[in-house]
Amino acid sequence: MRNWFRLRSLSGPQMLFLARCLAVVGAVRLGLTLSSYNRIRSLVTRLDARNDADIADLRRVAWGVAAAARFVPGASCLTQALAGHYLLARQGNASKICIGIERNSGAELNAHAWLISGDHIVLGGSINGFAHLVDHGQ
Repeated sequence: MRNWFRLRSLSGPQMLFLARCLAVVGAVRLGLTLSSYNRIRSLVTRLDARNDADIADLRRVAWGVAAAARFVPGASCLTQALAGHYLLARQGNASKICIGIERNSGAELNAHAWLISGDHIVLGGSINGFAHLVDHGQ
């Protein structure tokens, strides 16, 4: 019920951006279900984006993807990072997807994905406690 009131309080442009984020997050999630990560990554990262995003754009994408992910079942950190990367690249803003594994997790292997633009972590939270594996994107 509370989410409904929040949704109704959004302006027209905010609602439109949230709908776009929902479509992208849903498409990425479906793509990861039906295809391989490498195929979806190649589709998402093919846009040539070289500009540095301003903090307002980063916050807007972080908000939109995180909000949309609540409505898409199984929208993991990887799904969100890929969707955010695509949305930023469509605006011409460079970002990269970082993948790491949790240190000291014992026999269990816990992986995590982040979206980073410049010096800012856009999606995924803190990198502390994780060993860096690979970067994809700009």
